[in-house]
Amino acid sequence: MKIVIFGASGKTGSLLVERALVEGHDVTAYIRTAGSINIDNPKLKIVVGNLNETLKLTDAIAGKDACISALGGGSLTKHSPEILSGIENIVRIMEQEVVPRFIYLSSFGAGESISMVPAVMRFFVMNLMLRVPLADHNTNERRIMSSKLHYTIVRPGALTDGEFTGKFRFGITKPEKGNTSISRADLAAFMIDQVTDHSFNKKAVWLFRK
Repeated sequence: MKIVIFGASGKTGSLLVERALVEGHDVTAYIRTAGSINIDNPKLKIVVGNLNETLKLTDAIAGKDACISALGGGSLTKHSPEILSGIENIVRIMEQEVVPRFIYLSSFGAGESISMVPAVMRFFVMNLMLRVPLADHNTNERRIMSSKLHYTIVRPGALTDGEFTGKFRFGITKPEKGNTSISRADLAAFMIDQVTDHSFNKKAVWLFRK
């Protein structure tokens, strides 16, 4: 499969690139800063550009099978208008170029999953600490859900830098009590699997470790 990964130089994005290459996919990594990815692989193409450069975005997306977004703002207190407009551009160009499969990295607590969060955690973590990034995810999710794309929205719990285990639980209904963290390595594996697994087509799925 031919995949474009946005946010490819971040902690999760870099693992997505590595995992996709291991799985044998052709990967286009769309990054903002040259030199932020140091992977030498004939199946990897690096495009340096911003999310408002529609010609570069179109060139990167055209002819591909799927796009993955690991884009995220770097602040808990400031919105990320460049990412909001960037997701708008990506969705519009994917529709224009008939690239239907979109995997979007969101967060547990976004959308209707806020009702699945225990009350105390909902108040102190979701409504206070993560209020701004969750608001941005909600905006992006609404745009994606209103599109013609075959999307899967992945809502992981707290991310860790732990090793890949291949042991995780996921679903679309309220989860049973248990650990709500997940390693970035396991998250990356799950997201790459969604490129070809359409079990959660046009759905949002939460993801925790077992």
